[in-house]
Amino acid sequence: MRGGLLIAGTTSDAGKSTVAAGVCRWLARRGVRVAPFKAQNMSNNSMVCADGAEIGRAQWLQAVAAGVEPESAMNPVLLKPGGDRRSHVVLRGTPWGDLHAGDWAHGRRELADAAFAALDELRERFDVVVCEGAGSPAETNLRDGDYVNMGLARAADLPVLVVGDVDRGGLLAALAGTVGIVDETDQAHLAAFLVNKFRGDAALLEPGLRSVTELTGRPVLGVLPWLPDVWLDSEDALAIAGWDGHAPGAAATLRVAAVRFPRVSNATDLDPLAAEPGVDVTVTADPDVLAAADIAVLPGTRSTVDDLEWLRRRGIDTAVRHRAEQGKPVLGICGGYQMLGGDITDGVESTAAETTGLGLLPMSVAFSADKTLATPSAQWRGHDVRGYEIHHGVAGHDRDHAAEPFLDGLRTGAVWGTMWHGVFESDAFRRAWLTEAARQSGVDWAPADAPGFAERREAMLDNLADAIDENVDAAALEQLITDGVPTDLPTLRFTKS
Repeated sequence: MRGGLLIAGTTSDAGKSTVAAGVCRWLARRGVRVAPFKAQNMSNNSMVCADGAEIGRAQWLQAVAAGVEPESAMNPVLLKPGGDRRSHVVLRGTPWGDLHAGDWAHGRRELADAAFAALDELRERFDVVVCEGAGSPAETNLRDGDYVNMGLARAADLPVLVVGDVDRGGLLAALAGTVGIVDETDQAHLAAFLVNKFRGDAALLEPGLRSVTELTGRPVLGVLPWLPDVWLDSEDALAIAGWDGHAPGAAATLRVAAVRFPRVSNATDLDPLAAEPGVDVTVTADPDVLAAADIAVLPGTRSTVDDLEWLRRRGIDTAVRHRAEQGKPVLGICGGYQMLGGDITDGVESTAAETTGLGLLPMSVAFSADKTLATPSAQWRGHDVRGYEIHHGVAGHDRDHAAEPFLDGLRTGAVWGTMWHGVFESDAFRRAWLTEAARQSGVDWAPADAPGFAERREAMLDNLADAIDENVDAAALEQLITDGVPTDLPTLRFTKS
C-alpha cells in the first residue's frame, strides 16, 4: 500500500490526534511502513526525540503507534504559546525564534516551505504518511496562508477525512457545514467523514448520517465508540478529561494535587501518576486543595516568572511553604522546580529581568538563549530512571547549603525538584518515589500489582486499532489512502433563503 491521508476535525479536540494514532497502528499491524505528520502543531506538550529534536507529544505518540523512530520531519513546526499574542517557534526540532500576533502573516511563508519539504522527505521514505490537521479546516478566516489544513491538502494532493465529535453535540451540522463553508477547490479534497466518541446504539445515529451523506455526497466511513481508557499523551494542556480519579477497582488512598498554571507545559508528566492504582490526581488553582493533598506538584510551565507571579497572586505560595514547614511532600518539575529555588534571572521567556523564587531549595536559576534538549538517564535508590529535558533555565546548586541530589535536581526534607520531564514513566522509580512521598505524608499506600505505563500505552494504541478494525469500513479507508482524492465529489453550496 502507498499513499497518504489528511485527518481533519470539525473542531479542536474532535479526536484528530487520537484517530491519527489509531490509523498509524492499524496500518502498521497490516505491515505498512507508515509515518505520522503534522505540519504545524500548537502545544506546550512536547517530547525530545533520540536525535535531540523537539516535536509535539502527539506526533511522538503517533510514531510510537507506527513503530518507527520519532523525528523532526514528523512535526516540522511547533508553536509553544508563551502568552495570548506570542509563541515560541520550534522549526525542525530546534528553536527558531518568537512569533508575535502581528508578525504572523510575514513569518508564515518560511515555516510553510519547511513543512512542505518535511512532508516530501517522509513520502520518499515511507509507504503511507498519515497527516493531522489543526483546529478545523472550516476556519475560513485563517485560510490565507494555511499550510496545515486545506492548504496542505491542496499542496500535497491529499484526500481529507473529517472527524466529528458526536459527544459534544451538533455533529450533523458540523459535518455538513465543514464542507459547505469552504470554497469549491477545497471541497474537492474533503472526501469522507468519521464519527468519534459515540456512546450507545449507533443505529440511532444512522438516519442523521445518511442525511449528511445525501446532502454532501461524502460517505461516513464509520462510527468509533467512546473509549474511556484512551487518554494518555494528550497534546492539549491537561488530559484530565480521561482521568477517572484512580485506576478501576482500586480505592484512591493517595491524593495528588497539581497546580494548574496558565502556561502549563508537559502536563503529560502527570499521566503516569493518574494511571497508578490507588492514586487520585487533581489539577487545581485553589490553595486549599493544594494544602489538603498528600502530594503537591508544581509542573512545568512555558513561562516560569509569569506563572510564579500568578501563583503568588492566588496565595498558592503560602500553601506550598506551609506544606514544606509541615514536612508534607512538594515536587517541582522543570519550571515548577525553578520556582522552588532562590534568585531567578530571566531575559528570555519573561520581560521581568529578575525575581525571587519560593526559597525552598538551595539553588538559583539563570535563563540562557540556548535551549537544553536532551534525553538523560540515571538511577535513584537502585531504580533506573529515564527522562527528557526541554528548558532555557539552568539551575545552579548553592554549595553552601546541604541538599540531597535527586536525579539532576535536589531534595531538602519533603521538597523535591528536578528539571527532567517524563521520569514517572519509569515504573519502579515511580512506585518507589510515591511510596516515599506517602510515608512523608503519613499515608498508608503501597503500589499494586498492575501493568506498567508503557504497557498501558501499547494497550491503548492496540485498542484504537481494534476500534478501527471493528467500526470502520476498512476497504473504503484503504481505497481513500491509496487512490487519493476522489474525482466525483459534488460541490455543496449554501444559498440564501
